[in-house]
Amino acid sequence: MNKEIKKLRELMVWFICVLAAGFSSVSEAVIDGVTGTTFNLTAKQGYVSTPDGNSILVWGYALNNGLMQYPGPTLIVNQGELITVNLTNQLAAPVSLTFPGQQGLTATGGSGGVLTQESTGPADTVSYTFVASSAGTYMYQSGTRPELQVEMGLMGALIVRPLAANQAYEHADSAYDHEYLFLLSEMDPQIHFYVETGRENLIDNTAYHPVYWFLNGRNFPDILTESNNALLPHQPYNSIPRIHPGETALMRMVVASRDLHPFHTHGNHFRLIARDGRLKQSATGLGADLSHEDFTLTSVPGATYDALWTWTGEKLGWDIYGTGAEFAHSCDTPLGFDTTTHEYCPDHNKPMPVNLPALQELAFGGFYSGSPFLSASGSLPPGEGGLNLNGGLFFMWHSHNELELVNNDIFPGGLMTMMIVEPPGVPIP
Repeated sequence: MNKEIKKLRELMVWFICVLAAGFSSVSEAVIDGVTGTTFNLTAKQGYVSTPDGNSILVWGYALNNGLMQYPGPTLIVNQGELITVNLTNQLAAPVSLTFPGQQGLTATGGSGGVLTQESTGPADTVSYTFVASSAGTYMYQSGTRPELQVEMGLMGALIVRPLAANQAYEHADSAYDHEYLFLLSEMDPQIHFYVETGRENLIDNTAYHPVYWFLNGRNFPDILTESNNALLPHQPYNSIPRIHPGETALMRMVVASRDLHPFHTHGNHFRLIARDGRLKQSATGLGADLSHEDFTLTSVPGATYDALWTWTGEKLGWDIYGTGAEFAHSCDTPLGFDTTTHEYCPDHNKPMPVNLPALQELAFGGFYSGSPFLSASGSLPPGEGGLNLNGGLFFMWHSHNELELVNNDIFPGGLMTMMIVEPPGVPIP
C-alpha cells in the first residue's frame, strides 16, 4: 500500500505540472472523435495505465490499423447518411460489432455469429452498413461474448448529428453551446489477468469485482490531462467540460458497463432531454416536453442519455464577480441577465453575506484561485493552488457511488472530473 500511495503522489505531481503548464491551451468544446461515412476498425490488444501504477491488458478497436483505443474511436456521422464500418481482427478470438438503435443493419463477410457476422482473423474483414436515420447519442460494441469482450474494451460511442447545427436532435429544445462525451465503464483486473495468461476458463462472472471506474477510458486524475497525451497512448480521450455563465453544455452519456453508475453534477441540476437516441417527447414535433430536471443520473448499463446543464449564479444573493476591484463590470438588465457577463442583475453589487475567513483558517485545494469570485484571484500560501489559471469556478462531477471514487481503493480517483465555469472572455475553442 505504501508503494501504491507513493506512486499516486508521483503521478499527482506529474499531473499538476502538465495541467499548470498547458491547461489554458487545451481544446475541450468539440468532442474528440472521427467523422465520415466509412470507418476502418481493427480489433487489437494493448495496455491501459491506471493512476495507481497498474498496467492492464485490454482489447479495443483501432482506427485504420493504428493504436488500439480504450474506448474505441468515437464515430461522428450525420443524420441520413449511409454508414459503412469495416472490421478486421488481430485477436485470437472471433469478434464482431453491433450498433444498438440503428435500423436496417446489414453485415457481409466473415463468419456467422450469434448477433452479427464475426471476423475470425486478420484476413477476415466484415463490412457493416446502416443508415443513420435518427440523430442522437449511441454506443457500439462487440456482439460476440459481450460479457467478456465489452469488459475487455471492445466498445465505443457513436454520435449522429442532425441537420441543424448545435442541436442534439431535430428540435430547438436540444440546442447547446458546447458538447461533451461521458462514457462510463468499469474494470475487474482479474478477468484481464486470466485473459492475458490464457486462462479464460477460470473467469467466473458471478464473482465480478471491479476496482477501477473509468470516464472516457481514464481514471481521475488522468482524466484532466490533455487529450492524446503521449503517456496514455491507448487512452486518448479526456473530459474537462467548460462553459461561460449562461451557456449550455450538452452531456452525451454512454453507459458501456454492466454496473449502475449514478452520475452527479455539482453546481446545478441538469435537464434530461433524451434516452437511447430518442428525444423525451409525448408526440412528434412537441420537443422535449417530457424532459425533467435532476441532480443525479442513475445510468443503466447499455443505455445512453442526453442532458443539458447550465450555470448563471441566479439568486445566489451576492455578486458572482465581487463588489470591489476583482472584476470591474456593470449590469445592463435590472430584472434579468447582463448581455455580456450574464450576471443576474438583481444581485449586482450585493456583497457576500458572510465574512470571508483569513488565510490561516482555510484549507486550500489545487483549484482555488485565492478568491471565491468568478474571474478573480487572490493571495495564496506558497505551494498552494496554481491549477486555476483563469479564476474559474470548479464543480466536481462524479459517481455518487462513493466506492467508485478510488483507484483500487486509493482516493482520489475513479469516475470523476471537473466542470469549469470560466469567466467571460476566456476562450473555449
